[in-house]
Amino acid sequence: MPRPAADIKGYHAHIYYDPETKAAAARLREGLSRFEVVVGRWHDALVGPHLKSMYQVAFAPEEFAKVVPWLMLNREGLDVLVHPATGDSKGDHLDRALWLGEKLGVNVSVF
Repeated sequence: MPRPAADIKGYHAHIYYDPETKAAAARLREGLSRFEVVVGRWHDALVGPHLKSMYQVAFAPEEFAKVVPWLMLNREGLDVLVHPATGDSKGDHLDRALWLGEKLGVNVSVF
């Protein structure tokens, strides 16, 4: 049976960077302040299933149509993972995710 869209309680965007692109990630972070989002801490060391340094941006379903198109146009070449928050972290990161830029993949052993 198909899951209803109401199962999506929010979204996460993971903005990936390395030392050479951290300034671009900072500019993107600053630009995101125009939206109703919660921007997480910088994670220079790997955390969770992520295979590259990143920070997370959390937002409500009603912000998706504002935040994601803006990221598409302004990501400055950075790779971005966007996924729903349904309570099924593995499925959200693997099966229900969209990528802007290169699909980096995730560490499935974390789930």
